[in-house]
Amino acid sequence: MEFFTDLFIDGEWRAGGGGERFGVTDPATGSTLAEFAVATIDDCIDAVHAAERAFPEWAATAPRARAEILRRAFDILTAEKETLAELMVLENGKAWPDAMAEAGYATEFFRWFSEEAVRVRGDFRLAPAGDKHIIVDHQPIGVSVLVTPWNFPAAMATRKLAPALAAGCTVVLKPASETPLTSAYVVEVLRRAGVPAGVVNLVTPRPTGPAVSAMLHHPAVRKLSFTGSTEVGRQLLHEAADTVLSTSMELGGNAPFLVLPGADLDAAVEGALVAKMRNGGSACTSANRFYVHRTLHDDFARAMSEKLGAFKVGSGLDRDNQLGALVSVGERDKVADLVDTAVAEGARLELGGEKSAQGAFYPPTVLTGVEHGATINATEIFGPVTAIVVFDDVDDAIRMANDTIFGLIAYVYGEKGEALRVARRIDAGMVAVNRPVISDPAAPFGGMKQSGLGREGASEGILEFLEEKYLGVEL
Repeated sequence: MEFFTDLFIDGEWRAGGGGERFGVTDPATGSTLAEFAVATIDDCIDAVHAAERAFPEWAATAPRARAEILRRAFDILTAEKETLAELMVLENGKAWPDAMAEAGYATEFFRWFSEEAVRVRGDFRLAPAGDKHIIVDHQPIGVSVLVTPWNFPAAMATRKLAPALAAGCTVVLKPASETPLTSAYVVEVLRRAGVPAGVVNLVTPRPTGPAVSAMLHHPAVRKLSFTGSTEVGRQLLHEAADTVLSTSMELGGNAPFLVLPGADLDAAVEGALVAKMRNGGSACTSANRFYVHRTLHDDFARAMSEKLGAFKVGSGLDRDNQLGALVSVGERDKVADLVDTAVAEGARLELGGEKSAQGAFYPPTVLTGVEHGATINATEIFGPVTAIVVFDDVDDAIRMANDTIFGLIAYVYGEKGEALRVARRIDAGMVAVNRPVISDPAAPFGGMKQSGLGREGASEGILEFLEEKYLGVEL
């Protein structure tokens, strides 16, 4: 497989200014896949300058023309879906079904925003005083820095690139150093689709902080879109404050999964398997805290242990495996430490709990007897661990679900009427009711509290990259 391993600046692939490279590792084997170019701070500023130069013409490009480029990118990625999936398996470690699902999801953002590019609405109305007409227009915000994580290297890139380009913004994409190959491939697809030079740029600085800070303080940069941890998000918000930079933040999560009395047990178990094990649990949307009513607890825990115990674990290159590796040995060890701590705090290990001797694999694991507020209950696990808390009263379950600084997503299984009533009381930007997945390019993705700012996807997603302008016109 051909890898793109250079920076992409002003329409050209090029090595970093310092000549340095870093290894991209296959977490399933520990082998080095490729040596990727390290971007210096000067390289990153060059990318900003390229985006600045390209912005006026791209902003003035007809929405239909921008849309057609995005549609061509969609068509290319659709035809090359398996190539994209294989890249993610190699550098991220995820299982083949997860990689294929992400490839399809990621590709859809190009189609969705190719359609949204031509549908940006304004407003025209007579002022109440009758002295003027009020026109509300939208214009592209400007050069945008896009920072993406390693867990969904394709989807997080396209979910930001597509609305930014549709809106008429130019961009500098900074992917995670663990997974730059996928982002580079997506950028090459956009080049093939006809994106003009300077409109899309790719940089991979090491270390990240100083280079991102330099870009955010450049006067041409007017937007930051970041997906990652809440801790890093806070730091970036401090940086953005210096220049009053528009920010969109998709941050950490600690998703509760509530199984109410009267819930369909089989449906709840099947939903839990997907909500927990999607992407091997390495997702901010992953079900993290399971609150199960006492009348269903034992059967739920038993069924989860039986089904997870049958999961095939191994390299995603074997398409029959259901659970791949975590992104690194370090991430594997973090998950293992959380499980060990949970047991030390009184939880019972029903399944799994032993990390692999080779590769970044961790088995499906089930814990019962977890107390609300335990370390594993208060931490985003980012691995295939099901930690179950029993409850007796629905109001207590809601209180425990809301007892977190996070508010990205929640899951509720129960009789439809009660489940909907409970869902409305959960402090989360998204709630899945009797289903395990609700992410959709056509739906607004985002959270409450310290899970982020703004929304991605849907019609709201393009508005994150547009400035609202009011024109008062004399009658």
